[in-house]
Amino acid sequence: MRRKGTMKDYTIKSRYLDEDMTLKIYYPEAFSPLYKYHICIMQDGDDYFQLGRVATLSDNLHETGEITNTIFVGIHYRDKFDRREKYHPNGKQNNAYTKFLINEVVPFLDDLLPAYHMGQSRTLMGDSLAGTLALMTAIHYPNTFSNVIMQSPYVNNTVIQAVTNARNIASLDIYHTIGTEETAVHTTDGSVEDFLTPNRDLHKLLVTKGMSYFYHELDGPHTWKPWQKDLQHALTTILEP
Repeated sequence: MRRKGTMKDYTIKSRYLDEDMTLKIYYPEAFSPLYKYHICIMQDGDDYFQLGRVATLSDNLHETGEITNTIFVGIHYRDKFDRREKYHPNGKQNNAYTKFLINEVVPFLDDLLPAYHMGQSRTLMGDSLAGTLALMTAIHYPNTFSNVIMQSPYVNNTVIQAVTNARNIASLDIYHTIGTEETAVHTTDGSVEDFLTPNRDLHKLLVTKGMSYFYHELDGPHTWKPWQKDLQHALTTILEP
């Protein structure tokens, strides 16, 4: 089916990562520089466009008026090892990647797009490690990113400690899901980990923080099948008009 919106690629020469980073930006069909737009930035960007079918969801949800005017921005990784170094909370490039988002991606998009230039009009979205990155970035920079969609995030002690110590995050709006079958997930480093129990612990902790928070346990494993099925609900929850 033909896309109704328009996809354009842009490149940022990141001084923090010392590499060229591609941003894939999907403009809705009725895009006009006369309007202001919400910006949804997705790590695992190609996966969200291809497996999550975000472009089709954008077309449909804009047409029905179920989401506010939104431009979707995808940022992808080179390979699974590069992904781990950048997204994992203890990854070697995690700090540099976060600075890339805050100090390079956000100013670039603010200059390029007719946006509101405030945290409440920016969402970070991600699955698994990309969801972890979304949460960690938002709790450290709540004035830059006030909205989070995290599907089956990886949760370890670093994440729990960061959330425990987080201050001034009551303004965040978080959508959080985990699958009931995610008890033996194969990770990039070759280990097999229980994602469900740590996510339930994270849920209990986030409830105490006073922000707008939606949590749901899905039927299914750590795969794109349940994530894609849930994505429409995630978008209409966080991006409601």
